[in-house]
Amino acid sequence: MAGRVSATLASPQDSRVPGIAFIFKKALISALVALVLFSLMIGVRTDAGPDGQLTYWTRFGDLAAMVATVFGGSIVVELLRQWWGPVGTVRVVPASVQSGLSLAGRLVAPVLLVFTFLVPVIFYNERYILDLAILVLTYVMLGWGLNVVVGLAGLLDLGYVAFYAVGAYSYALLATNFGLSFWVCLPLAGILAAFWGVLLGFPVLRLRGDYLAIVTLAFGEIIRLVIINWQSLTGGPNGITGIPRPTLFGIPLSPGEDGLAARLGIEFSPTHRIVFLFYLILALALLTNWVTIRLRRLPIGRAWEALREDEIACRALGINTTTTKLTAFATGAMFGGFAGAFFATRQGFISPESFTFHESALVLAIVVLGGMGSQLGVALAALAMIGGFELFRGLDQYRMLVFGMAMVLLMIWRPRGLIGHRAPTVFLRHNQAISADLVNEGRG
Repeated sequence: MAGRVSATLASPQDSRVPGIAFIFKKALISALVALVLFSLMIGVRTDAGPDGQLTYWTRFGDLAAMVATVFGGSIVVELLRQWWGPVGTVRVVPASVQSGLSLAGRLVAPVLLVFTFLVPVIFYNERYILDLAILVLTYVMLGWGLNVVVGLAGLLDLGYVAFYAVGAYSYALLATNFGLSFWVCLPLAGILAAFWGVLLGFPVLRLRGDYLAIVTLAFGEIIRLVIINWQSLTGGPNGITGIPRPTLFGIPLSPGEDGLAARLGIEFSPTHRIVFLFYLILALALLTNWVTIRLRRLPIGRAWEALREDEIACRALGINTTTTKLTAFATGAMFGGFAGAFFATRQGFISPESFTFHESALVLAIVVLGGMGSQLGVALAALAMIGGFELFRGLDQYRMLVFGMAMVLLMIWRPRGLIGHRAPTVFLRHNQAISADLVNEGRG
């Protein structure tokens, strides 16, 4: 019958809840594994003695604390998993809760955007916070660019840092050798990065999954090694210095008489340039977001999503998968090139050390943790990851450990990311009537 909801109701015997003994056994196994791993990393340390010999010293207190944390955390995870229910459970959400969650979901993006616009006003005298905000927005833009390739088209790209490097070096070389301004070099950097994205797309047209990831990873390393060894053009390991700063309609943000502060009749402050860079990367990130959203509604965006779901079915429907893949690589690479050009003009110096595989892995982690295909999720993940690194800076060597544990827990409870764009959501408004209807239909 049209309009009728069908579902399978599991009996109480089908969901076996693990007992206390099972929970403690699993926690004990986790603690033993942690003991073996942390014994070498934390428990035993070596130092050079006064005569050059190696001295060993132990930190059993820190080791015991880490093992106890893993043991207790494993118990908490199992208890929360029981409380949350088995996978596939349909939960009845009251109408008031559903409307509240829907309203909160609609308000998150506008509130976050308004707060972002006010960051330079609120933290004008906080240089550290402004620099951190610029860094977060840079990774937000990179995440939205990679989201086109990974989240929308479903193509696993581990060499995205290559396009980031192409954009940075394109701007640096054009600006230093030909004296072109930032606003002229910015589109050229995006075009050159898109060109390299198409070049990468051609060899991987027949690849998918792990093989595609390996080829893209190799492409990223090839670009980095070319930059290191082509010293006559890129400067090699020494990099490129003296990269020009951007201007505001041709007016430099410098303390000279021709600077913006002198023309406006105000006192010059180095913070002016930081605020200008903040709004510049914010505008570039919002442009990336707007273009991505518009492309998703066009036929090419629908083709990307069809390719992500099933390439064979996509080809059977008559969609040109070659064009679809190449446009995804080119679009994502173009946004990476824009971000690279901004990185070069912000730093004033670039070198191959800034474009390692770690950057690709970080951007990919932002896309996966935020939710592949979700624009808001990628922004929140970039804020959590980049800001989280700074938040746990005081933990020294434990920072990566704590952050890794948080990522593991997030993947356990939210396997589709913070905001799973593809995750189906089931709401049952009239729980008693629908439950009785489903039971009667099952009997019939």
